[in-house]
Parts: sequence; structure tokens; C-alpha cells
Amino acid sequence: MKKFSSSWSRLLLGVILLVVSLPHGQSQTAGPSPSDAVGPLTLRDESIDQVLALLERWTGKTVLRPQALPAATITLSLKGSVTREEAIRALETLLTLNGIAISPFDDKFLKVTALSAVKSEAPELIDGSTLNLPASGRIASKVFQLNFLRVTEFIPQIAALLNPAAGSAPVILDKANAALVTDSITNLQRIETLVTRFDQPILAGLKLKFYPLQFAKASEVVNKMRTILSGPLQSQIGTATTYNPDDRTNQVVLVSDARLHEFFDELIERLDVKSDANTRNEVIYLKHAAAKDVATSLSQLVAGQNNAAKSAGQETLRSAQATQPTMPPASNQPAPPNAAAATGLNLSLDSSTQFSSVLTILPEDRSNSLIVSGTVDDIRLINELVAKIDILLAQVRIEVVIAEVTLDNSHTSGISALGLKIEGDKLVSFGGSAGGIGVTNGVITRPGVVGAGPVDLAAEISLVTTPRKSNANILSVPNIITSHNREGKIFVGESRPVISSYLNDSTAGASVGTGYRSTVSSKDIGIDLTVKPLIGNDGSVQLEIKQEVNDILGDLTIDGNPQPRIGRRATSSFVSVKSGEIIVLGGLQRSSESRSTSRLGPIPIIGDLLGSRSRGQTRTDLVFFLRPTVLTNTPADNTPALQQVEKFPKRQREQVKQALTPEAKH
Repeated sequence: MKKFSSSWSRLLLGVILLVVSLPHGQSQTAGPSPSDAVGPLTLRDESIDQVLALLERWTGKTVLRPQALPAATITLSLKGSVTREEAIRALETLLTLNGIAISPFDDKFLKVTALSAVKSEAPELIDGSTLNLPASGRIASKVFQLNFLRVTEFIPQIAALLNPAAGSAPVILDKANAALVTDSITNLQRIETLVTRFDQPILAGLKLKFYPLQFAKASEVVNKMRTILSGPLQSQIGTATTYNPDDRTNQVVLVSDARLHEFFDELIERLDVKSDANTRNEVIYLKHAAAKDVATSLSQLVAGQNNAAKSAGQETLRSAQATQPTMPPASNQPAPPNAAAATGLNLSLDSSTQFSSVLTILPEDRSNSLIVSGTVDDIRLINELVAKIDILLAQVRIEVVIAEVTLDNSHTSGISALGLKIEGDKLVSFGGSAGGIGVTNGVITRPGVVGAGPVDLAAEISLVTTPRKSNANILSVPNIITSHNREGKIFVGESRPVISSYLNDSTAGASVGTGYRSTVSSKDIGIDLTVKPLIGNDGSVQLEIKQEVNDILGDLTIDGNPQPRIGRRATSSFVSVKSGEIIVLGGLQRSSESRSTSRLGPIPIIGDLLGSRSRGQTRTDLVFFLRPTVLTNTPADNTPALQQVEKFPKRQREQVKQALTPEAKH
């Protein structure tokens, strides 16, 4: 029964082929015409072989096919009469939907392949437009040449529209800015429609307009416009709208939609009005700072800000240009504008917060003032900065006590020999008493005295060194008063002459004087202390301390001249303390040897031999006590000095008071 049905189906298909291939009034021997009518036709689950046989009959060409094709059955129902061309397109579309592609070979043959392999079988290459072709599923190729879009950006975006069964992805020809796409006629028509719609010049819809200015400067007008149109207004005028100054011709160049021209006409007309001179001159007198230092700082600030604004504008412009596709413009198309014009970038800062290029700042040392020339905004900004810079810097008084401590074998440093407790270079515990003053755990008390001021550092340290007079000696008690971030120096010692060079004055056969002339310079021998304070708003003081001690260790003879042999000890420290805390620094030790002989009898050599001899080694350590006190710029700062005056003998005390207060009567 099944065999009979199959035979009946083939017989029926043969009858149909005969009927549809022989229209009324046409002989069987005539060639097929695209306009011939076929149908009605009904195919039900027909095999590929039967459909290809029908295609051969309609096209009049021989079908060339591989041994294996994708397995499929075709169903088609043509209920009315259609042209042979329309029927062929219907079969080609059905075959494409079932993974089979038809490729033209020549006038007599058609190639039938699997859809995935159609690209390698040279499908039809369409040279012109596909939009005038009837839509079908026939596979063909077309080269899309882009003029303004970048092919590497456009093709990946439309890849989802292509038939995934049509083989490999489109072939991108980057250097030609083109792509070869193989797909159905219908898909090629969609791609061509998109290319026609979007491959347009970037200036489409934009118009150029120039605004010559009569009174205002072009760059200043543009800066004002950018200030006015910043924020939400920028989005209202469109991202493609740009307006830039041309100072050479003093005009504003506008690129925008023509519908915005009326708005910019009114805005620029209102800004281009006659006004006072753009620059002003002003003298700013300083109270505390040095005019030369302030002028240098402000000039560097102005130059730095202007350079930064210029660099920021250039970097933004380069960045924007890098994001725009670089496309070869068509010969009959205008070149695309720069990226700044395309994106409407605002490359200028707010004119109310930046300095102009005409700003000049000069120091006038005689009156300690600044001569400023610039715009109104320039002078306003400079006055604001000067008000913040020209302030009285905080000051600090640093009391210093330098003590030399002799060490014995039981102590390794002067700090331990004095019995001091140190934490982080700060003196936290010591004690003593003398003359109505007591120190317990580093706290000074004066029994019976209410509201007494601070005791000077030397008096406090003497309470520590007095019980040990045999091993401690206060060498110097200097004071330093300096400002924030300014060095203060103390030197205790002497200057000694040192021969620094010799000049031979002797000539051939004669000599002048001794034959040499000496160049003598002075050398500081002693204790050198340099302190640079950084004063905080909370009363803290950071001290950069440099200590150097030079000693004469002996003499040596150079070219017959005795020269001192100098020993050098130096340290550098950085400590942080609160106002009034005591800092202790030590470690500058020195060792010296001593020899002695007691002579017996008047005979020099024999008496020395028979007498007793002794040899000893002495170690000393320099201990520095420092107490910084932040000054308040009030009469209270003078209290320690007046307390020192009270310790003078009466006559000297009265002379000092009279010198300090001439109006005082005695």
C-alpha cells in the first residue's frame, strides 16, 4: 500500500509539472518565460529531490548538487495563478528557510549547496542597489561602502540582523571602510536601508554663523556665554551646538541649528555693549608679609592656573577628537568639524573664578605693597588671597639650657647621670627644691604663692643640677624667639683664625719675606644650635633641631705652621611637643685623657722617674634642655622676662625698668 501511494504521488507530481510547465497557447518545446503563469499548485511534504526537479522545470536550467543535502520536506500552496518568477522566488525562500541555498552558475546551471557553505560557492554579487529587487530568500552578496560611518563600528552593531545560518560573519575591509555581506536578498535590503539612513555627514542640520563684535572682546563674550548657558541650559541648546571666539577678527563663531540663531542673536547683542575699561590698577599695602615673597607666590599661582586651564582645554579637545571616528570624507562632501564642535564641549573655566591673561603683580619694597593691574575680577581675587596670606604668623619663645655632665663608669649618658626620666625626648619626671621652689615629678610648685607665673627653664634645671654640682655644669642659658617656619640660631663659643691657603712669593734666586703668604679665615669653635618651629593651631609645636659641637682636640703642624685639630659632633632631630613641655636631647659625648707626674727632687729627669705618675680618662656629655612656649601676642608674653629682671641687683633692676618704661617715676 505504501509503495502504491509513493508511486501515485510521483505520478501526480509529474502531471502537475506537466500542467504548470505548459501554459495555454504555448507549446512544450518553447523555453520558460519569467512572466508565464503557473498555479494553482499544492505541495505536501515533498522531498528536496522533487522540489529541485520542479525548480529545474521552471528555470529551464540544470541543477548541480552535492550528494548530501540537509534533510527536509517542503510544503507549498499556490492557490491562485502567479508568474513563474514569483513561484521561483517562493521555492528559493523555502529552500533557504530549510538550510539550502541556490547559487547561479551560468546560463545553463544552478548550484545547490547547504546554506552554511554558500559563501565559498560564489553566490551572486549584487553591484547596484538591492532596493529595486523583489524581496526573496535567495542568497546573494553585496559590498557596502560607507562614507561617514566607521565600518568597524557599524557592522558589529547590525550583526544581530543577519541570518546566523548563512555561514561566517561579514568580511570587514577596514582600509576601504567597506564590508562584504552575504545573506538573503531581504536582509541585504534591510542593511542598505539602514546605511542610507545613518551614513550621513555629522554636520547635517547645522548652520554656521559669524558675529562681529564692536565693543567687547570675543573671548570674554564667549566666557560669559558659557557661564550663562552652563548646567541644564546646555542640554536645552543641544550637544552639537558650539560657540568659540576668534580674537584675531574679534568675532564669535557659532555652529548650531538654524532655529537657535534668533536666541544667540539677542544674547550676543546684549553682551556686546560699550563699557568701562577692562583693566584696573590698584595698590595693596601689606601689614605683615614681605611684598617680594607675596608677589612671587601670587605670580606662580596665576601662571600655574592659566597653564592648567589651557592644558585642560587641550587635553579635553584631544580626548574628544580621539572618540570621533576618522572617516575619509567624500570628494563632494565638506570635511567634518573638530570634536569640540561636534560635542559642544565647554573648554573654558568660569571667568569669575579664574585670572585673566592681562593680570600683572609687582612688588614695591619701599612701601611693602603690591601693585596689581588686571580686570575687576582679577583685583577682587587678588585682594581675597592677600587677606588670607598677609597675617601675623604665630611666634614661639624657646628657652634653652646647655649643661655639660661629667660621666662616671656607672652612667652611659648625661640624662641617666642626672636621674631624668625621658619619654619620646620629653622630660616627664624629675624633682628638687630650692629658694621657695619645688619640683615633684616634673611639676613646679611654689608653696604659699597664688597665681604665680611660670618659672624660667634655667631655674628649673638648676634644681636638677644643684645636688650634683660635682658632675654637672650649666654652660649657657640662651633664649630664641622666632616665627612659624623660620629658623632660630644660637652659637656659644669663639672664632679662631685658621690658615686656609698659602701663596709662594719666592722668585728665582730671591725670596720675599719667608717666601709664603698666608690666607687666614675664621672658624667657629663652640656649640651651634639651629631650631625651626612649626606651630599648630592647637598649641602644638614641631621642632626641627640641629646641634653641632666643635672642640679643639690639639694642634698639628702643616708646612711649619701649627693648625688646630678640630673635633666635630652633630645631630639632627625632629620632635613634637605641646607648648610649655620640656625637651631633653643628649648624646654629644666626648672623651679626653689626662696625665700627671709628681717630681721628687730638683733633678728634672731623675726626679720625674722617682715621682708618682697618674693617667685618667674623662667622659663628658652635653645635655640640651629646650622648652618652647607659644606666644599669645599679649602682655602676658613679657611675664618671664620681667621675672628675670626682678632677679637683677636693685640698681640694675631700676635701670632696666626705666629703660623699658621711660614714663615711670622713682
